[in-house]
Amino acid sequence: MENESKKCPFCNFGDRVLKDNASAYVVLSNPRKVPGHFLIIPKRHVEKPWDLTMAEVQDIFKLIFFTEQRIIGKLGSGCDIRQNYRPFMPQDKLKVNHLHFHVIPRDKDDYIYSVSEKYETDLFAELDDMEHNEVAKLLDD
Repeated sequence: MENESKKCPFCNFGDRVLKDNASAYVVLSNPRKVPGHFLIIPKRHVEKPWDLTMAEVQDIFKLIFFTEQRIIGKLGSGCDIRQNYRPFMPQDKLKVNHLHFHVIPRDKDDYIYSVSEKYETDLFAELDDMEHNEVAKLLDD
């Protein structure tokens, strides 16, 4: 993992850190989707969400909630919280192999909606009982 952290752009943010705590920090996303698109990043190089310690999870969500409360009403009336785990994609300028959470200000009919989400309604399908039962089994102990 040490080799990974040496070439990881999220392992050494320096003066771009806006707020931090024991386990995580907040930066503005660059590139960004909208003004006020923040990233909450664990300080330890972690790629899989389930490899976080409980203390890291708590610290990350403290920063997510802090950031969310600060931007609502100023940069949007709501926000999206996202985390993507996509090991099938190579690292590039839009995908970094270091776990992070996006906090993105949102409003009704905002830029993100106007350029992509309004076209996504056809992606949604009704959940039938057979699919529900089959997929729900994945969560059985």
